[in-house]
Amino acid sequence: MRRVVLTGIGLISPLGNSTEATWEGLLAGRNGVGPITSFDPEGYAVRIAAEVKGFNATDWMEAKEIKKFDRFIHYAIAAADMALESSGLEITEEEAPRVGVVIGSGIGGLPLIERQYDRLITKGPRYVSPFFIPGAIINMASGLISIRTGAKGPNAATVCACSTSAYSIGDAFLYIRHGYADTIIAGGAEAVINPLTVAGFASMRALSTRNDEPQRASRPWDRDRDGFVIGEGAGIVVLEEFEHAKRRGAPILAELLGFGMSSDAYHISAPAADGDGAARVMQSALDDAGLNPEDVDYINAHGTSTPYGDRVETIAIKRVFGESASKLAVSSTKSMTGHLLGAAGGLEFAISALAVAHDAVPPTINLDNPEPENDLDYVPHQAREMRVDVALTNSFGFGGTNACLVVGKLT
Repeated sequence: MRRVVLTGIGLISPLGNSTEATWEGLLAGRNGVGPITSFDPEGYAVRIAAEVKGFNATDWMEAKEIKKFDRFIHYAIAAADMALESSGLEITEEEAPRVGVVIGSGIGGLPLIERQYDRLITKGPRYVSPFFIPGAIINMASGLISIRTGAKGPNAATVCACSTSAYSIGDAFLYIRHGYADTIIAGGAEAVINPLTVAGFASMRALSTRNDEPQRASRPWDRDRDGFVIGEGAGIVVLEEFEHAKRRGAPILAELLGFGMSSDAYHISAPAADGDGAARVMQSALDDAGLNPEDVDYINAHGTSTPYGDRVETIAIKRVFGESASKLAVSSTKSMTGHLLGAAGGLEFAISALAVAHDAVPPTINLDNPEPENDLDYVPHQAREMRVDVALTNSFGFGGTNACLVVGKLT
């Protein structure tokens, strides 16, 4: 089968509006969580989030275009442009049919839907924008990027809740591996720090209510964790067939070695208590990569800071890695970025690849009092310089959907 490598990364995150700013923030243990500013959260049970800060869509799009499309699309376009620039990829007319776009979102254009519904109710149907539907639908991120770049290969949008962009990257990996394309722009974007989404997650009691201490709210594996912190942003990468990348002298950052998929088949939002789905997806990814558990150096965990989910992921890691589990570095960068929902997997795949490229592992901050059963090496508080030949990243979503990606140094 054809080998697949990573040649470009573009990140928009609560830690910065570039790959470099995000990576530097992670290594510094900087926290992107704060009070909600995108709407007035007075009266809400949850008033904190990990917002993108200082993002100016006019740096990436014309002003008349910005109004037509939801913010998650703005983030996707910016991250995709960054990823393409860092890869040095030029999509020629000859190459275009072999270049694809696979970018998803877990929720998509809900803020735009909110605004247009308000116009419908307050002003009437004639005031609903003709751009409402194309501006909100999830596949328009990949569609617009295809239009802007001229990429004429596979054009798709994956939707798998919080494992969305990990699945997008996995799908792109399979398309290249099996010859449907030579290059794919892949990942995810999310921007739903809006009244309805925050109220909905809060009603589920899924979110942290540590409103007076936002910097301490996201605390994976800590005994005082009380839910996740909603985040926003985009994580987009350029994947290429190895020989294609080599011929054009592309900057190869890492190799995508394996992809695993599984379903819990258990509950709409909670994972199975024995970690079965999570364990099977990690094992599947390792099998796909042709690796043994002891070959893995680092896991970028799903690690959302929910009381139940963190414990189950630890159980699953121990189940798969056995005696090797205690030798792994395992961290949750959601302690700093919050949970980007459908964009989380793209961001965290990129982080895992950067860990491989730079031999450095971001920390889990706020891990002050780990539970006794959460006893792995979670890289508490401080980033760690260490050799990272192989990294694994987990993404789990509502509906029991699980994805796992394995990335390693090019050999």
